[in-house]
Amino acid sequence: MSDNHGKVWWTELMTRDVPAALEYYKTTCGWTISEQPMGKMTYYIAMQDGKPTAGLMDIGATDMPPETQSYWLSYFAVDDVDAAVAQTEKIGGRVHQAPFDIPGTGRIAIVYDPAGAMVGLMTPEPMD
Repeated sequence: MSDNHGKVWWTELMTRDVPAALEYYKTTCGWTISEQPMGKMTYYIAMQDGKPTAGLMDIGATDMPPETQSYWLSYFAVDDVDAAVAQTEKIGGRVHQAPFDIPGTGRIAIVYDPAGAMVGLMTPEPMD
């Protein structure tokens, strides 16, 4: 296994009120925010000391039901997302979003563990 396998790699806030969330975290955590257009939506990257810390996005741009409240989602690094998804299903978890690639970031899947908690799994692209 790689040194990154199993580490918390990324976290993102899925929110219904992006302006309020941005203001809260800028004020409370001292984050600066950069905007990344992604098709019909904007992904916000929170920066601390010039380094990416977390992401924020409008939950309305996802396939989550309209009654879904804002939540934080953590992503764990794994050496092989596809194998991790297969293992998740084998031990009683289920897939929310099948593995997909984000150029410059890595391969990602979102699953529910056997206890029902949503978690992101990702094989990050090597960093320079």
